[in-house]
This record gives sequence, C-alpha cells and structure tokens, in this order.
Amino acid sequence: MSWAKSETPADKFSETLTPDNAVLAMIDHQTGLLVGVRDLDPMLLKNNIRGLTAMAKVLDLPSVITSSYPDGPNGPIMPDILENLPDAPVINRQGEINAWKSPAFKQAIEKTGRKKIIMAGLVTDVCLLFPALSAVAEGYDVYAVIDASGTWNDTVQQAAIVRMSQAGVKVTTWGSVLAEIMDDWRSPKGMELGGVLGGHTSYGWVYNSFMSQAAKANKQ
Repeated sequence: MSWAKSETPADKFSETLTPDNAVLAMIDHQTGLLVGVRDLDPMLLKNNIRGLTAMAKVLDLPSVITSSYPDGPNGPIMPDILENLPDAPVINRQGEINAWKSPAFKQAIEKTGRKKIIMAGLVTDVCLLFPALSAVAEGYDVYAVIDASGTWNDTVQQAAIVRMSQAGVKVTTWGSVLAEIMDDWRSPKGMELGGVLGGHTSYGWVYNSFMSQAAKANKQ
C-alpha cells in the first residue's frame, strides 16, 4: 500500500470526511441486480441509497456513477440515483467486472482530485469489494457504505466486510457518513443534512419534533 510522504496510516484513519475532500462513487446499482439482494430488505436498501445520494446532492459533492452491461440482464441504473445526481458522469462499462479497471471510471475519480472515496455498490462482494480493494492499494481512503450496498445473503455480506476490513477499507453506513461529513449542526448545510437524515431514517421523529419546537419559538 502506498502513502503520500506527509501521510501515515494513522493519519488515514483519523482524518475525517469533509465536503471538500470526498467523492461519491455509486457502482452498479442496477435494477436487475437489485432483484437478487437478500441481505437487506430491497425497500430499505432503496431508501438508504436515496439518503446517501440526497446527501451528496445537498453538499454538491462530486459523484461518479457506473454500470455494467446496462442493456443486458443487469438492467438500467436505479432511477433514484439519476434523480438525485443528474449531473454526475455515468460510466457504462461493457467488460470490466472491477470498475477500477475501467479507464473512464478511474479517470472520473482522479479528475476530482480527491483521495477519499465514499463507495457503494451492487453486489457487495463483487461490485463494491473489488474496486474498494483496488483503490486502497493505490493510496485512496475508501469508505464502503454497507447499507447502501447489497448482495445475495448475510454470509456473503460478512465475507466481503471481513476482506475489505483486512485491506484497510472503512466499512460504514450512510447515516454515519452523513454525520461525519456534516460535523456540526451549525455548519452551513447542517439543518438541510438533518432533513435528509430525518427523511430517510427513524431520526425523522426527532428532527420533526425539533423543527416543530423551533417553529413555535419563532412565533413567540
């Protein structure tokens, strides 16, 4: 594993996500692949994907979308992703199983100039695992968003988590990524990001209660 001269492994694991140092990679979230997901309820997975991409939209976070054989059995990219990220480049691969081996995908990531990749994919043990391992091997800091990814069953998911963790990939969840990148409720996008979290998780009860109390206070 390669490291920049000014960076140590400890720095890699202590430096947090910010709106200025991360890029989102959505890998092979295709309707045909979604049908086979069994480790997570498909509707919950869809909700998590919408939350993750809505976060990127709020932050205007650089994002890259890729698919594998979209005209074949894997099917088209989930419309939820394209709806939230209409300006993101879409790389349609025709051969490479590992997205990192697609020159167009890798160049799109490199073009952002960012070394932290928030990454999710279908299926977890292939479409997420392989590019995550490859990116880490080239010095990138990868956050594998496990609940915005899905695969055939729990055993397969756990095997992928172990292998990614062994390689230094940060296995995480979309809500944790949002909180880390927001950092402070007083940040310029704090309340808007809180709305994303509230709109896609049970935190919505807390968020709605706060907003209700805030509205009452403003009327006084």
